[in-house]
Amino acid sequence: MASEETPTMTQTPLRTETAPEAKSAPTRTWTVRLMTVGIVLAALNLRPAITSLGALLEEVRDGLGMSGSVAGVLTSVPPLCFAIFGVTAPRLAKRFGPAAVVCFGMAAIAAGLVIRPYTGNTVAFLAATALALMGIAVANILMPVIVKRWFPDKVGTMTGLYSMALAAGTSTAAAITVPVTSALGGSWKTGLAVWALLGAAAVLPWLPLVRRRKDAAQESGAAPAEAAPADGAEGGGLRIARSRTAWALAFFFGLQATAAYITMGWMAQIFRDAGVSASTAGVLLAVCMVMGVPLGFVIPRVAARLPSQGPMVVFLGVCGLAGYAGLYFAPASGAWIWAVLLGISNCAFPLALTMVGMRSRTGAGVVKLSAFAQSTGYLISIPGPLLVGVLYQHSGGWGMPIALMAALMVPQIVVGVFAGRNRTVEDELAPAAAR
Repeated sequence: MASEETPTMTQTPLRTETAPEAKSAPTRTWTVRLMTVGIVLAALNLRPAITSLGALLEEVRDGLGMSGSVAGVLTSVPPLCFAIFGVTAPRLAKRFGPAAVVCFGMAAIAAGLVIRPYTGNTVAFLAATALALMGIAVANILMPVIVKRWFPDKVGTMTGLYSMALAAGTSTAAAITVPVTSALGGSWKTGLAVWALLGAAAVLPWLPLVRRRKDAAQESGAAPAEAAPADGAEGGGLRIARSRTAWALAFFFGLQATAAYITMGWMAQIFRDAGVSASTAGVLLAVCMVMGVPLGFVIPRVAARLPSQGPMVVFLGVCGLAGYAGLYFAPASGAWIWAVLLGISNCAFPLALTMVGMRSRTGAGVVKLSAFAQSTGYLISIPGPLLVGVLYQHSGGWGMPIALMAALMVPQIVVGVFAGRNRTVEDELAPAAAR
């Protein structure tokens, strides 16, 4: 990331260039605060496009004439877009700067969310959803990079703050989309479109950061692409695909994403089919998501202090297995307990983000590891929500889909323990590079 774009609070080995002119302390403090606000607002926007749709999925299906299988395709669109567009994030960041890419991402989210409810057919609805998810995808990849580069001595704290904001946006959208829809006249179109306002607000703090990068490039006489640090946005020559740790982290990302997107897309429907009202089902989904607010802050800080994150992986996996067992045997009577347990299990996401920062020693390594683990992981997660939709459509119930969810939790635990071992991809690949 360009050192001219936003200075960090302390000098670290990640910064290989200095700004053309020393920035005053007030300017530096203002920039870091603005950057923190930008990170929080960006994180708030990374899930409402998904959970607001999950809360109104039945209404959207009726309005657009979707079958269960097509709805399964719809719930598979997020990981597909994250995989496709996520791989472009490092190159875009190198060319335009991370702040500009995130700013564009927030604008894409706002545009996609305001367009999709009024498209009138399933294909156009999917296309507008993909536009919003494209913005989410690039921000997903760049957030761990931004935290590592701009807050190198506060990775756990800033990852926790980012994870809290992400969980808050996720749970808020799940909780209030149905009542907001009712308050605004009962149209699901309005209930979905209103979330574009949050995306538009998230554009604002990134605009000055983009301007600062352009000004720095002009002062130094460099083109925007040349304002990047020497280690590059793509991680130099590190062959990340040869790392077993990187593959373990990618599979862990993929399996936790599978669980998360099945939960966000189908959990409210599971409760509604069990006899729970639509508004209560939305609140239950929100309870599941809101567990990430406190735990999203605590887990990264605890994980950053542990040499191995394996025990945390096992604990989260056991909570998931217990939650799925509850959904299978008593979905309505123990609904609140299952929502809490699955919410705890879904905190594998902030743990995975923390492990990305801990499994690499350099900013270059984090860029490549984040892009590889997330893009590959989201590719792995694509079939899960789709398969759940197909099983639900053809079995006529939730027994088989829930059994599938529980079965996938076992390999998630195994690869998570492997990914959580105390090692870095640079050290792992060093012997191969020496040959």
